[in-house]
Amino acid sequence: MSLGAGECAPAAHGAGKDKPSMADEYAKRRKLYEAISLRTGLEWPFIAAIDQYERTMSRAHPKTRPIREDAVTGVYVPEERWSGDLNPTEEDTNPVSIRFFRGIGRDGTGDKIADRGKDEDLLYSVTVQALQYGSAEDDFSIGLWEYYHNTRAVQRIMQFAKLYRRFDRLDLSGHAFPLPLKSTYSYRSTWGNKRGWGGRRIHEGTDIFAGYGVPVRSTCYGVIEIKGWNAYGGWRIGIRDLNNLYHYYAHLSGFDKNLKTGDIVSPGQVIGWVGSSGYGRPGTQGKFPPHLHYGIYRDRGLVEWAFDPYPLLRRWESEEYKALKRKR
Repeated sequence: MSLGAGECAPAAHGAGKDKPSMADEYAKRRKLYEAISLRTGLEWPFIAAIDQYERTMSRAHPKTRPIREDAVTGVYVPEERWSGDLNPTEEDTNPVSIRFFRGIGRDGTGDKIADRGKDEDLLYSVTVQALQYGSAEDDFSIGLWEYYHNTRAVQRIMQFAKLYRRFDRLDLSGHAFPLPLKSTYSYRSTWGNKRGWGGRRIHEGTDIFAGYGVPVRSTCYGVIEIKGWNAYGGWRIGIRDLNNLYHYYAHLSGFDKNLKTGDIVSPGQVIGWVGSSGYGRPGTQGKFPPHLHYGIYRDRGLVEWAFDPYPLLRRWESEEYKALKRKR
């Protein structure tokens, strides 16, 4: 199946309310993606997905992947890869000599210069590498793997493209608190607390205590990456967002039966219900009070690291309360 067009969906809480400067930034990015799409024949959501993955890696490794302050793209290509390992001219901008030395630098604007300091040239060059086997999904995935040599990178880019195709926009930044604000719940910072079951370890998340059956909602726009049983987390679900963050919801009493791995979710969408599953074989329940364990992990390319989600939870809760007040 070749790469097809996307479909539109309504914005969720928090989406489309970026500051004017961010709205301008999205407009510049979209213009860049569509220009490269015209040159390559690859639909813009897949070009946007490459750029977004590159952006998340540049944010995760700012010292080794420096990006210009005025850059529209998040792409980073080292000099030696751009011009070719054996190229005697490290800052070569001649597309002919770059190709001779097997560099990846290409002219993305038609000015016969392959400039590593130009957004168009950078993103066009990486897109061409990804398209070396064709634009059909399987061929495109092979091209991505040949460029990144990282299965995670391929998976992330295809997930991001799926989101962009579905919503047909870039500003998928809206968030929601994981439980309905009208429900009864309580939480505090529990990051780093000791845990004993299954060996000595620390708590990598925030526990939100609530009654059995309280709806659990997606906090973000994302793709369901994992759904099922885990001995520690019980019935759990994992969702990947466009910032390459993995949102982990654990100890559920059950899932929305219509959801499956690979499905797209939006902020506020019910994905399951609060429970007390886990700490044992599949189906184990009741070894602790009912609550939602919520964790966030950042993909750094080869490994993922957890960080404290408590500040984000407080922010999303506050923003949702403010949004509700504005509607009244």
